[in-house]
Amino acid sequence: MTTATPRPGIRSESVAVVRPAGRSDAAAVHRLSVPFVREGALRDRPVSRYARDAADFLVAETADGGLAGCVALHRRQDARGRAAAVLYNFCVAAGNQGRGIGSALLRAVLAEAATQGVSRVFTATAGSGLLFLRHGFVVGGEDEAPPEWRARLDPARGSRVLVRALN
Repeated sequence: MTTATPRPGIRSESVAVVRPAGRSDAAAVHRLSVPFVREGALRDRPVSRYARDAADFLVAETADGGLAGCVALHRRQDARGRAAAVLYNFCVAAGNQGRGIGSALLRAVLAEAATQGVSRVFTATAGSGLLFLRHGFVVGGEDEAPPEWRARLDPARGSRVLVRALN
């Protein structure tokens, strides 16, 4: 993605178009997320929650109109009261991984965070976090993370907090 803000019809270098989600995408985002919930990588959320929070989501749509991936951004305040955001429900369907879709989603959501005046973006991962690290995130930031988000992290999952400062 070469634009600063995600807009409908903007194609990444992959097979997907990254666009804002709508309430009508809720069932598809839920279906996309289910395998990751089963693996323990994502929290289980009902379709109604995806519909309610649709404005938080960007989706990567394939040429045939299916969803290849999604990511959500929720604005919060960090521990110091600064504008921060949390990335959540970030996933790319297994058959679409390795095609640049995750990178396109991450670039688009970081651009969106910047337009919202966010100074830091936080996420948690139980995996390697390699994609996040390649996009400027660093391990740490637990003390500065939004307190209400940090309090909901499950220590049994072994998640690491990652943070990226935006300029």
